[in-house]
This record gives sequence, structure tokens and C-alpha cells, in this order.
Amino acid sequence: MAYRFPTFFAVMLFAFAASGCAAVALTAAAVGGGVAANHQLGGIAYRTFTAPLPRVRSAAMTALKRMGIKPDGSEKIEYGERLLAKAGDRNIEIELEALTPNTTRMRVVAKKDGGVIVDSSTAVEIITQTEKSIGTL
Repeated sequence: MAYRFPTFFAVMLFAFAASGCAAVALTAAAVGGGVAANHQLGGIAYRTFTAPLPRVRSAAMTALKRMGIKPDGSEKIEYGERLLAKAGDRNIEIELEALTPNTTRMRVVAKKDGGVIVDSSTAVEIITQTEKSIGTL
């Protein structure tokens, strides 16, 4: 137990020193932060639905329409489908993977043009709106 304090102190000191750089500060805080920090840093949002893939696909398309996001095609992937969309300067990729006949995993990534900067809040909102749409289908 004695080793935890120096490690914690070193991480907090580094986070404080790097507070001008949000990405570095978040990385330092993520050492003990778990999934939430990784989600923010990765910019990728995940959700598993207890619904078959066609129903989640329909709900995702309804969510995109509700949000005014233009679908830009789709393609088959192993165990599912990838939906592509465009919203302003963001390219959106939605992967739907059938885990079982009644369970579908959804992964959403929203990247600014150029593919370096990710927008996790848009990805999370697409999942939130999909969840709302599943309830109405």
C-alpha cells in the first residue's frame, strides 16, 4: 500500500503540470480513470442492444434522419454492416455487429475531415437517438 501514494502523487503532479494541454491531462487522469476516460480519448462510442440487427439498423437510420445527418452508403462487414454518413465536416461510421440473433453491438465514430480529430459527443448522441428510436419501432 505504501507505493500507491507516490504513484498517485506523480500522476497528479503530471496532470497539474500538463493542465494547459487537455489531451495530456486527460491521459494522465486516465491512469486510474477506467472506461470513461478511454471513451473520451478514443472518441468511439459503443452500445449493445437487445434487438436484432435489422431493428437496430432501422433505428439508427431513423436517428440519423431525426438529427439531419445525411446517410452516405453502407457496406457489409463480418457479422454485420457498416453505415456511413456525413454531418458538416464530420465523417460518421456506424458499425452494427450481430452478436446473437437478438443482440446487436453498435460502434460509432465521428471524425472531422482529415480523420485526426474525433467528436465523441456526436457519436454518443447518435447512440442515444438510436436507443430512443428502438423504443418507437
